[in-house]
Amino acid sequence: MKLNLRWQLLLAVLGFILILALLSYQEQVQSVSYCTITEPAPGGTFVEGVVGAPRFLNPLLSDSNPVDQQLVSLIFDGLTRYDENGRIAPALAQSWQVSDDGLTVTFTLRDDAVWQDGEPVTANDVAFTYGLMADPAFPGATSAARLWQSVTINVLDAQTVQFVLTEPYSPFLQATTRGILPAHRLEGVTAVTLADHPFNQSPVGTGPFMVQANQNPQLTGSLTLTPNPLNWPQIKIANLEMRFFPDETSLLAAYAAGEIHAIDSVSPTMLPEVAALPETRLFTATVPRYTELLFNVSETGVAVPQLAVRQALAYALDREQLVDAVLHGQGVPLEGPYLPSSWAYNASLMTRYTPDLAAAQGLLDGDGWLLPEGQSVRQRDEETLTLRLLLLDKPTDRALAEAIAAQWSQVGVAVTQTRAASLDELRAALASREFDVALLQIAPPADPDLYDFWSQEAIIRGNNYAGWNQRRASEALESGRQTWGQVDRKPFYDVFLRRYDEELPALTLYQHVDTYALSTAVHEVEIGRIDTPRDRYQTLADWFLLYQDVEVLCPDGES
Repeated sequence: MKLNLRWQLLLAVLGFILILALLSYQEQVQSVSYCTITEPAPGGTFVEGVVGAPRFLNPLLSDSNPVDQQLVSLIFDGLTRYDENGRIAPALAQSWQVSDDGLTVTFTLRDDAVWQDGEPVTANDVAFTYGLMADPAFPGATSAARLWQSVTINVLDAQTVQFVLTEPYSPFLQATTRGILPAHRLEGVTAVTLADHPFNQSPVGTGPFMVQANQNPQLTGSLTLTPNPLNWPQIKIANLEMRFFPDETSLLAAYAAGEIHAIDSVSPTMLPEVAALPETRLFTATVPRYTELLFNVSETGVAVPQLAVRQALAYALDREQLVDAVLHGQGVPLEGPYLPSSWAYNASLMTRYTPDLAAAQGLLDGDGWLLPEGQSVRQRDEETLTLRLLLLDKPTDRALAEAIAAQWSQVGVAVTQTRAASLDELRAALASREFDVALLQIAPPADPDLYDFWSQEAIIRGNNYAGWNQRRASEALESGRQTWGQVDRKPFYDVFLRRYDEELPALTLYQHVDTYALSTAVHEVEIGRIDTPRDRYQTLADWFLLYQDVEVLCPDGES
């Protein structure tokens, strides 16, 4: 009996303690309060407006269409890429080696590289891609075809591919930045059938964005991309929609109406209207393009074959005023044929042509171009100093040409404008040298090899439309492309720059500044330097469109 009593007492005590604990917990729960907070929510489609329309979502066929180039940059990777310092860096390849004789380049692929459908990237994909460009029937850029037709491609194993060149050619590495195609998705495709394949509308790449299937952007005017989960393991925005417009007017109207969140590139002519819109953020960054005045120094040029005239034209220009008045500040004055991001850039070797009307007038007087009393245009031997200025028939180019003509008129130089309605017409006029000065937008190659633009050979078989015939500069460019290694190449480009500066076959006006317009409906956006289209999405993981209400424990003292 005593034992049973002890157990009964023990159970009673435990029960009493449990009741006290439950009552205490209930009191605590009743004293706790909850608060509602608003925080970022996943979901939503970010819509960006673009002028133009896609044709080929294929890195082998995108050269001639800026919209294709932009989309291909988001979808595909090359073996290599350029880093922020203008140097070749790994992409799908983890490393590469150049043989001692400079003729063989061997790439080792990353073992973790996969296509957006989950298949591994192999050396066969690389060989297939570059093999298409080597085919005589390749429908893409002829310059790419010429290069790959001279290269032997050897697949050593699943992760190793070897390229054998006919002669040392250091700009070859730039060619390996072009996007790679998945061989398993294009089985049986040849160069002849490539342009008509459905892959060009629904591609599979390795880049940070994937194209949703069964889309027809030519019909719908838009293309929806999904962030690649391998690149964006945690991201709030569900989709990126590119919406295409025929012109800036319709693009601006859609943005002002809130139909799109962003404008990919705000032209200088659009900038005042866009900046005046409420709830707009503008991000500006220099981009790898510049505008130059190309001088026809061949015998078909009028006056500009004389160095003194070219220098006078340079001193007569106020480039900062051109940028401010015509471009609304969207440009940075620049000297020479290389961008500051290039390792061949050397500002110390370039003459900076600051505005100096007295110097310009003195050079023209010294070259025999005199201004008769009561006249506004200089003459020499009964010939007037009237220059043919070639340009694309675009609003910004027309405005620039008018401003340039006005500045040159101050030193007695007259200008007649020759407008080309299309790029093909512009190239034809350049090739026939039907100009004295050409206003051109230049996207220089990332590699400093400018042989195809400024060598003696390029006067006949290339893009030396100025007709600049300078042996030392040409030899330096040839040596630079036949030498591997940045340190060994740089002295040759310094020689080229010295000759270029001494003879001034072209005058760079400014480096382009692109403006990205973004609605404040998109949150937590920061955009820095933009060298490629995908650069503006570097912080995409932080962006969001939506909010959600969440209940949390209130801080002490709040309810």
